[in-house]
Amino acid sequence: MEHTETYQHIEYAEDGEVARIRLNRPEKRNALSMKMSDELISALDRVQESRSIKVLVIRGAGDHFCAGDDITEMPLWGDANDVMRRVRHYQSMANRLEELDKLTIAAVDGFAVGGGLEITMACDFVVATERAKWGMPEVDVGITPGWGGTTRMARLIGRRMTKEVNLLGALHSARRARELTLWNRVVPNDALDEAVDELVEVLLTKNHQATRQLKYIINRGVECDLYTAQGFEALSGALSASVNGAWQVSDADHGLGVGGFAEKSKLWETRRKAAKDFWTD
Repeated sequence: MEHTETYQHIEYAEDGEVARIRLNRPEKRNALSMKMSDELISALDRVQESRSIKVLVIRGAGDHFCAGDDITEMPLWGDANDVMRRVRHYQSMANRLEELDKLTIAAVDGFAVGGGLEITMACDFVVATERAKWGMPEVDVGITPGWGGTTRMARLIGRRMTKEVNLLGALHSARRARELTLWNRVVPNDALDEAVDELVEVLLTKNHQATRQLKYIINRGVECDLYTAQGFEALSGALSASVNGAWQVSDADHGLGVGGFAEKSKLWETRRKAAKDFWTD
């Protein structure tokens, strides 16, 4: 049964295992007002708290995905310290989206620039129409990106291309985003809904314990050295084996250590007696 909730600047709906967020300021090309950002954080928290939602789709109302932060509101942000606090708030929003233990899809039509592009970079999948345009034009307003336009982008497409995108401020085609691996797929202008629904259908067939683990180790592993990343892979392999039934390791406690603490069992007393005064001089 579908549940729909309308905030002031976004729409939120749940239908079984799928949640959908629609940025809903079409008259402003869905520019991210402060109110919209607060509502988006609230919706993301709701998705994270759900045990039934498996996939989240984010899109924009009307002809555009999102034209970025609402620059007309920026004088309201306050002094330099207030601006830093606001930027960190938006970084937290992007981090929430990136770290959801659900699979996320950005369905992009029209403009996805500035903050709109930063939203797509925090999603797992991006499907866009042929007419979609993207870029980071902040440089021509005399400002710099705050929550992914330099950081996530450099991790996705490299330092040199990130400089080109940010220092020139051009608007690029959806095909270019696909070539750079910034986005996943480009579809005909009238086929976005169908393409997204097909992707959702495939994703819902997956073992979602496995997808949660994969998303986690990929996101964490890309930020660290190879050996540390391989540690995540190894632990994930063990967790997979455990949840698939092979959890009884012969020399593990099988819960006796935790239970022994509560009950002050012989096992607990033996271990503590051996350890509590060992090498304490």
